[in-house]
Amino acid sequence: MKREHQVKEFERPDLKKYEIFNGLSEEQVQEAITSMQCSAYKRGAIVYNEGSRINGSYIVNSGILKIYKTGFDGKEQIIRFARSGDLIAFRSVISDELACTTAEVIQDATLCYIPGETLTGLIKVNPEFAMDLMKLTCRELGEANKYLTDIAQKTVRERLAEVLLLLMDTFELDDDYTLQISLTREELANMVGTATESVIRLLSEFKADKLIEIQGRRIKLLDIPKLIKIGNVYV
Repeated sequence: MKREHQVKEFERPDLKKYEIFNGLSEEQVQEAITSMQCSAYKRGAIVYNEGSRINGSYIVNSGILKIYKTGFDGKEQIIRFARSGDLIAFRSVISDELACTTAEVIQDATLCYIPGETLTGLIKVNPEFAMDLMKLTCRELGEANKYLTDIAQKTVRERLAEVLLLLMDTFELDDDYTLQISLTREELANMVGTATESVIRLLSEFKADKLIEIQGRRIKLLDIPKLIKIGNVYV
């Protein structure tokens, strides 16, 4: 069963180390830090649910979360991942709408909750911060539009190759060219937008073609240029 509680509180970090807050003055940074509540979350914890009222946003201090929507059949569709330095749930705060996604921890995380009145107050008094949030919103919208295009125009094989490359760009590779994120086959399928069985079959094909190596949930990329070609990715 998925958990929905935080484990413990911890020391609040300096927001200046996060790019999204670089436009704030020292006084505004201290105001935000004072208002924050930072907590640790275990894997499987739900930070907020789709359709719930969100009264604040979260800055990811460490760990990884998956942001997803749930279809009519209960199947998850992963929209993106959030990692250290990412701000999540801010659009619902600004628009005063119910959450349109669910955020679940997939790698133990520490998150700092920023009350909605603090966030909107900073937007009103700091045009640079407001513009940075607008740019962030536009980037996320652009990624969503690209995903819709891929779902409509690319084969499952092409999308899987592209997802592996996206994970490489997002989380990088270790010295052994292994993705630095561990996902279940179901989570991979939810990213690709297909059935779990299809992803399992295609991963076996990629392995047979010596494009990847698989050790449990860990995936090593052996032939990145060929994956780029298969995924029709422009670099």
